[in-house]
Amino acid sequence: MTIRKEILDELLKEYTSPQDILGEGGLIKELTKAVTERCLEAELETHLGYGKYEPKAEGTTNSRNGKSRKTLKGEQGHLELEIPRDREGSFEPQLVKKHQTRLDGFNDKILSLYAHGLTTRDIQSQLHELYGVEVSPTLMHQCDGCGE
Repeated sequence: MTIRKEILDELLKEYTSPQDILGEGGLIKELTKAVTERCLEAELETHLGYGKYEPKAEGTTNSRNGKSRKTLKGEQGHLELEIPRDREGSFEPQLVKKHQTRLDGFNDKILSLYAHGLTTRDIQSQLHELYGVEVSPTLMHQCDGCGE
């Protein structure tokens, strides 16, 4: 997976100082938030067996039930996330686990994965190594579409 030059140009078009990239509310923090929330949504879709705005899977009684807010401490300060919930309370997020309070190393890992153009399997391996998270190729494919 590589980031197209056009996407980078769009992300960096208002860059005037390092603060725009690294500061509070900067690109790195916003990108971390967007990728994390997108992956959490994909995890919930996998858990429920159907996508947002799609009909429920046959025999499924569980459904989406809004989002809860969570604040994680990370390299760029506090990161406010919206964590999706399910009605039955059986959804156990893997990328950001329940009761997790820190997101150490995640920013560096995201940039590294994008910069090196790693394959889906490579990214799975990196997430497993860093966070102990097992993710399916389908889930990784859904996560890599962030920003659409």
